[in-house]
Amino acid sequence: MRALPEWERISVLRAEAEYASVRKDARTAYLIWVFSGIFGGHRFYLGDTGRSIAMLFTLGGLGVWTLIDLLFIRGRVRAVNRTRRAAIMARHGIVDVPIVSERALGG
Repeated sequence: MRALPEWERISVLRAEAEYASVRKDARTAYLIWVFSGIFGGHRFYLGDTGRSIAMLFTLGGLGVWTLIDLLFIRGRVRAVNRTRRAAIMARHGIVDVPIVSERALGG
């Protein structure tokens, strides 16, 4: 594998730092869900404003959406982070290759 030129390395580091500043955390989303799930606080945190407002005015679909969200928060955080990372990398002109875990490679 070839080493990146210094200017490319700096660009990658800058993009990674930008991503780190906007990255969402599943534990934080779950904590917000515990305290304000019925009002859609976790959805506001993840940027799902439309659904957040719907949850706010219906008290989490009378609690149904709130309970369903408990099962889907981790996946939603991953999707939000993937989208944000791709947008940042594209803005910096970096082709972002998804990281493949060792488990997926059979290791």
